[in-house]
Amino acid sequence: MKEQLKWVGLTALSLGLLACEKQPAESEAVEGEQVSMTAYEKPILDDPYLWLEEIEGQEALAWVEERNSEGAAVLEQEPGFKDYQDRAEAILASKDRIAYPAFIGDHLYNFWQDDTHVRGIWRRTTLASYESDDPEWDVVLDLDALAADEGKNWVWKGANCRESDYQRCLISLSNGGKDAVELREFDLADKAFVEDGFFVKEEKNWFDWYGDDALLLGTDYGENSQTESGYPRIQKLWARGTDLSTAKTLLTIPAEHIAAGARASARAERQDRTVFEMTTFWTGVTHHVKEDGDLVQAPLPMDADYQGLWNGYGLALMRSDYEHEGVTYPRGSLVAYAIDPLLERGEEVLTQVLKAENGLSIQQVRGAKNTVYVTVLDNVVGKLLALTPGENSWSSQAIAMPENGQLSITSTSSKSDLAFVNFEGFLTPDSLYLVGDGEPRKVKALPNRFDAENLEVTQHFATSSDGAQIPYFLVMKKDIVRDGSTPVWMWSYGGFEIPLTPNYVQPAQQFWLEEGGAYVVANIRGGGEFGPEWHQAALLKNRQKAYDDLIAVAEHLIESKVTTAQRLGVSGRSNGGLLTGVQLTQRPDLYNAVIIGVPLLDMLRYDKLLAGASWVGEYGDPDDADMRDYILTYSPYQNMDVDADYPEAFIYTSTKDDRVHPGHARKFAARLKEMGHDFLYYENTEGGHAGVANLKQAAYRMTLELAYMNRRLR
Repeated sequence: MKEQLKWVGLTALSLGLLACEKQPAESEAVEGEQVSMTAYEKPILDDPYLWLEEIEGQEALAWVEERNSEGAAVLEQEPGFKDYQDRAEAILASKDRIAYPAFIGDHLYNFWQDDTHVRGIWRRTTLASYESDDPEWDVVLDLDALAADEGKNWVWKGANCRESDYQRCLISLSNGGKDAVELREFDLADKAFVEDGFFVKEEKNWFDWYGDDALLLGTDYGENSQTESGYPRIQKLWARGTDLSTAKTLLTIPAEHIAAGARASARAERQDRTVFEMTTFWTGVTHHVKEDGDLVQAPLPMDADYQGLWNGYGLALMRSDYEHEGVTYPRGSLVAYAIDPLLERGEEVLTQVLKAENGLSIQQVRGAKNTVYVTVLDNVVGKLLALTPGENSWSSQAIAMPENGQLSITSTSSKSDLAFVNFEGFLTPDSLYLVGDGEPRKVKALPNRFDAENLEVTQHFATSSDGAQIPYFLVMKKDIVRDGSTPVWMWSYGGFEIPLTPNYVQPAQQFWLEEGGAYVVANIRGGGEFGPEWHQAALLKNRQKAYDDLIAVAEHLIESKVTTAQRLGVSGRSNGGLLTGVQLTQRPDLYNAVIIGVPLLDMLRYDKLLAGASWVGEYGDPDDADMRDYILTYSPYQNMDVDADYPEAFIYTSTKDDRVHPGHARKFAARLKEMGHDFLYYENTEGGHAGVANLKQAAYRMTLELAYMNRRLR
């Protein structure tokens, strides 16, 4: 599992939700209740299925069980289902996959799951041992044993270890895979939880270390302590050995804002701490915490994408042009400011570190001891840079890495300039490189999981409705005749600045390609493939552009005779589930298969359901009359048509998803059923927004998707 670093900038994937909104009894209806035909007029404004938003409601769960049984009865009978599932599980749990390491002090740590460690083990080794063919691992924490002892379905959510000595960590544990976690202090030397150590009950906690014996902590402090989005609205300083109720308040934000968070960098040589206010998903204010607890605001615009603290600097990406003291820092560039002059004298010393030019898009920014590593996208393929500060400017050096694929920094060391960087392509298995001590060297690599000898990857462009050129990758056999007979599985997302890059194809797509299918990844607007401008082009009242972009790619595949509508399928999850829901309701003629995963679908109520309020900056406020009218033009749940010729869709979600409410998927499926449209449904009872809690569940879910695509397109 590729480790996530605690100072990564916020994305849609890092924000969760809290609890289901309870609906008033008079708004509820029972399944099977007749609805007048006026409900089918576009857009649909009534809602007889609010009762399906009751996540653990008895009637709702009975409905889920019935739909699951219907879907499983169909898909599990598809030819080869059990064989596909066994092969997928063998690949996902294989012993020869890369054990991605994280630098923690003098050791490398890895979280590992396989067929004997279903929930997983947290383990460590040395760098020298890791580079050997057979590393010696020391198990630090066994989640399967812990779950058995405590009777909980613990899911690993990471460890935040204090940087001063790397002896203590805060372990995040989720019961069933939810975003809400329980925090427990853990001693790395004793390999045990600390008796009477820091403990915070299961919540959407936002935290970091404040030295060795205190925490910056946002949690549920009681009445009015959480935002409308379900996140902390109060950040406090909590000292060891004191009651949480006595913790010192540092920052309180309005309830309508998204979250009050914390970031710190507390190495032995220096300590920097910040608390920040997310005013919207794309704006916020960062404050540095002085020794006396006073706050000093960082010299950044509100829409800056804060990247973290490093060696006395704050680092941020500019989402728009920013003029400061006569200098313009352009959109997409990386800037730094010196912390000490700001705190000591109020001086706002900004420096442009890296400018995004010629279509480059800065992606990751990760600090090692004396170097900041940066990945950039150049026409959706990765490059790696090493940045170092000078007296008046920063220097940038390109690091020679494999080309025509994706690069991702998986971990950096705070005690050296070493970093692990992963490379992969659609047909190129992952390889892990160690950089920072000479020429990059490959230390681990996945074996080929399938025969890709006769496959090729090409990039093409489709013209969207407004003339924009939309790139997409096409993966298929070299000798396929373009006569429209090829079944195509298309994947897209188009939101929240998240780019889709050349990842090594997953088992389901491997089997699909082996059997003559084609795989497409569409880089539509709304994503982060070409920097802030590409994302902002599909924000708010421009949302339809993302949907038109995908329509353009689908039409281009048909026009170029790669496939036909009868052999074209599309899939997406989360915001991508909204995307595919729109494809189903707007252009059902283009597809014969539509997978709608952990989706948003009721866009008139998304902001009322769990974390939905945090995404108003992306989609707009449906309570605003003008914005509501626009949202009504595309919201899938409100734009279903009883007379439409929809292809049979496959909808999946998770009961334990505390990020995107499962009510979206449930209500959409119920409306399809009411209208007489065919669909298949699967709701995992655990797994959170990932939809799965372990590798076995992941293998099963992807096999359902493959069986569905085979059923519809072959």
